[in-house]
Amino acid sequence: MYGRPAGMVVSCVKSAGAWIALIVGIAISGIPLAAQQRGPMPAPPPGTVTASMPAPQSSAGPRERTSHITNEPPAMPVEEIIQKFTQREEEFRKERDNFTYTQDVTFQTIDQDGQVDGEFHEVRDILFTPDGKRFDKVTFAPVTTIQRLVMTQQDFDDIEKVWPFVMTPQELPKYDVKYVGRERVDELDTYVFDLEPKKLEKGQRYFRGRVWVDDKDLQIVKTSGTSTGLLKKKEDQAFPHFENYRENIEGHYWFPTYTRADDVLHFKYGEDVHVRIAVHYSNYKRFSTTIKIGTATQIDQPKEPQKP
Repeated sequence: MYGRPAGMVVSCVKSAGAWIALIVGIAISGIPLAAQQRGPMPAPPPGTVTASMPAPQSSAGPRERTSHITNEPPAMPVEEIIQKFTQREEEFRKERDNFTYTQDVTFQTIDQDGQVDGEFHEVRDILFTPDGKRFDKVTFAPVTTIQRLVMTQQDFDDIEKVWPFVMTPQELPKYDVKYVGRERVDELDTYVFDLEPKKLEKGQRYFRGRVWVDDKDLQIVKTSGTSTGLLKKKEDQAFPHFENYRENIEGHYWFPTYTRADDVLHFKYGEDVHVRIAVHYSNYKRFSTTIKIGTATQIDQPKEPQKP
């Protein structure tokens, strides 16, 4: 989030940069530019995100984790597990590209009384054209009422790419991967790994945190962490801690179905901002092309030449 909390004094350059980021983010999300409404905020709509995590903590520094991770050794060498689950992740990535689905994002800022004082809400369908080309279609995007934060392109990239994190063989060289142990998540027995980006490259976004890998399917079923990347010196940004959950689709692969965040963002030059975010992925349907057959036409067979 590019933070410019209310009442903060900034230089002209930083202010201009912030508003440019706002316009870019709005243009991409399909929200009208008449976004920053003044006056009383509307009442939260039905289905408002509710706090389902422990009390929010600072996004700066490590978070305390409550878990039941054991030191039980894995059933195979750790390097083999990593090699196999990253390959399964690549298969999942390709498979998900064959599905249409709906992505529903709700981003709220919370005041000191625990009430919603600003909201961004967008629903988009990920579809295919008849000839198989993938595209996004925004189906619901009311005017945002968020005033204490500016959403940038990095935020939209994180929601789209980092939060539903996929650890493929191509991504593996970018990370230090540490085996932590084993843990039961719901009804699944999992291997637990901590991931840390080795190097931050300009223009790239990364995942930093923990992943849970099903010990049977060898695929990520849960992620918990933050997104990160290189920031310019004058940028005042903070990104929330999030959790992403997957569900088994068609009995083969684990697709992301829900991401949540409930955190307090700390900015260098302004007030802390409590945010609450939920992303739902639903209506997964396999795409299949339809071959259209035109009107039949008769083709005359060529006549054989007459014998002399």
